[in-house]
Amino acid sequence: MDFLIEWVTNIILFILLATVIDMLLPNSSMQKYTKMVMGLLLIAIILTPIFKLVSKDFEAALASIPFRQAPEEKNVKNLIDLKKKEIQASQHAYILKELAVQLKKDVKEELMEQYGLEIAKIDVEMNTESDQANLENLQKVMVLLTQPETGGKTVEAIKPIVINTDTPLPSQKSIEEARNIAAFLSQKWNVKEKKVEVSIEGGVHNKNG
Repeated sequence: MDFLIEWVTNIILFILLATVIDMLLPNSSMQKYTKMVMGLLLIAIILTPIFKLVSKDFEAALASIPFRQAPEEKNVKNLIDLKKKEIQASQHAYILKELAVQLKKDVKEELMEQYGLEIAKIDVEMNTESDQANLENLQKVMVLLTQPETGGKTVEAIKPIVINTDTPLPSQKSIEEARNIAAFLSQKWNVKEKKVEVSIEGGVHNKNG
């Protein structure tokens, strides 16, 4: 209501001022231009509320744009981050798989020659604090060994049972063998022995560290 009263008052005051100026000006070519200027100013005063309304609406529209776009931008950013993590995870898994294949290949022949065993399964774990999958960031290598399969099975003749207390028990021999193999693998792979865990199919397990 105050704005409307001010607006009407400005129009009345301007009309009175324009009338006084028109009375004071002499009849000349300048009077025509003065009336034109006064008319334009009067139109501007009359249209002042419309200008203010349009200006406020425009500012409000500008202010609302970030709020409308913010959720969309956030969703796009989250989607990009998710896809990036998926790609990194797949690359990491692929590198670990290739690393396990290479480790198995490096010791396959010597492992068979020295111990008559082969790697049935090998699992590689990396340091979770690093995103690089390589031997430097290797945390653990878990190896499962097994006897190589032969073409056929033969029935061995029953041997007489001889008890010799000087000979270590088979389980003890197997544990010692697992330790020796772990040391052998750590040397071949150039990693610390405590990072290599060897299990021989049949229940024998060697855990370093």
